[in-house]
Amino acid sequence: TSLVSMYCKCGDLEGACKLFSEMRTRDVVAWNAMISGYAQHGHGQEAISLFEKMRAQGVKPNWITFVAVLTACIHTGLCDFGIQCFETMQEIYGVEPRADHYSCMVDLLCRAGLLERAVCLIRSMPFEPHPSAYGTLLAACRVYKNSEFAEFAAGKLIQQNPHSAGAYVQLANIYAAANQWADVSRVRRWMKDNAVVKTPGYSWVEIKGVIHEFRSNDRLHPQLRLIHERLDRLEERMKAMGYVPDLDFVLHDVDESLKVQMLMRHSEKLAIAFGLISTAPGLTLRIFKNLRVCGDCHNAAKLISKIEDREIILRDTTRFHHFKGGHCSCGDYW
Repeated sequence: TSLVSMYCKCGDLEGACKLFSEMRTRDVVAWNAMISGYAQHGHGQEAISLFEKMRAQGVKPNWITFVAVLTACIHTGLCDFGIQCFETMQEIYGVEPRADHYSCMVDLLCRAGLLERAVCLIRSMPFEPHPSAYGTLLAACRVYKNSEFAEFAAGKLIQQNPHSAGAYVQLANIYAAANQWADVSRVRRWMKDNAVVKTPGYSWVEIKGVIHEFRSNDRLHPQLRLIHERLDRLEERMKAMGYVPDLDFVLHDVDESLKVQMLMRHSEKLAIAFGLISTAPGLTLRIFKNLRVCGDCHNAAKLISKIEDREIILRDTTRFHHFKGGHCSCGDYW
């Protein structure tokens, strides 16, 4: 079971499936590991089919099983099925909803654009909501440009942990995307007053057993010139295919040309370009990021996978993205 989990978390879902199929006996922990693996890789239907197979074989699901199933619904947009599972798991299986299940439901509703319903669920919880519920709502507020709920979620997060940078940064990003630069400055002063330090975003890739780490606008990597040259060529080919840089993901009040340049130097793109120049054509690239992948990098990775005829597997804080032939396994729903 540990091996199945390891393969899933390293992005090798095929290896995990092979191991799981070879197991002679499977307890609920083993089933949970494989269902979770499918969920994190965006294979929601396969996760639910495995859940049904588990039940058919007489294995009783536990609370972790339902976290995995709800996660599968989140990453595949199966809102109705997720709601049905949540509403019946106690009645049918005797599993009482925990904070993790409520957080999953908030995430599910937010991704479906049902922000008001998500807020109602948060307010109706029989216990203090987990910070992840507020964090999910805050992230969704940026997508749906809802500053009212954003301020509510950020206020709750800061109240729970005034020294955690996440809420401040998310709120500032929402204001920046709306060009409300005065509010961005206000939030940054707020961070400074509370001595909050932002966790920098970075991406990394393993090449021949060596981890190569990149920050946005990295200036330290010894092969930076070659990386930039490869990115410049890719940018030309992407633009010929219709790529338009999404400047909403540059959260600085600077000139448009500089915004375009900053986008092409995001850590994900640097890691991908380094992977391309450091490995043989056709090999799969596995990229990891400590924050959520930005929308512009997501669009670029789809095009790069088609240009280079490679599979690019990118794991961020929420899931795996498998880019291949100009498409992503998430179906642009993440």
